[in-house]
Amino acid sequence: MNISSGPFNNVFRSKQSLIMKNVWNFFLFLVITFVLSSCASSPRFTAERHSEPKYNSSKTPAKSPSGKATVYTGIASYYAHDFHGKKTANGEIFDMHQLTAAHRSFPFNTKVRVTNLDNGKTCVVRVNDRGPFKLERIMDLSLGAAEVLDMMKTGTASVQLEVVEWGSE
Repeated sequence: MNISSGPFNNVFRSKQSLIMKNVWNFFLFLVITFVLSSCASSPRFTAERHSEPKYNSSKTPAKSPSGKATVYTGIASYYAHDFHGKKTANGEIFDMHQLTAAHRSFPFNTKVRVTNLDNGKTCVVRVNDRGPFKLERIMDLSLGAAEVLDMMKTGTASVQLEVVEWGSE
């Protein structure tokens, strides 16, 4: 008697289809899990990313008439080639050679004196974009500002920001 044509054939086929059904269910579970996990909110766009930089309230510097602090310290980075020629948050075209910067909450057109605390070099930048999107950074500078501050090799620098003139949105 041939086993493939006997009563065991139906049992073998039903076990095989059950295994295939479980494999497909597992695969479907993996795909759904991947899709749902990719829908989680990115930390770049959380409310915490757009809050004022943290500073020690016991060492709060003098404030402007509007009540905002005028001096901050932190780490700055720069951005350039990937954004050159694209629109900034205020709608103008980004020119990486200009002395501009991105800040999370300063009003557009705010003028800020940036001092590299490692070498003492200073420049005044105008805020025309939003960022940085790394919480440990206080400001993103254009390539032109990074060159003036001599922070090209390191990519980041410890800086002091002093608001020269508050902008209006």
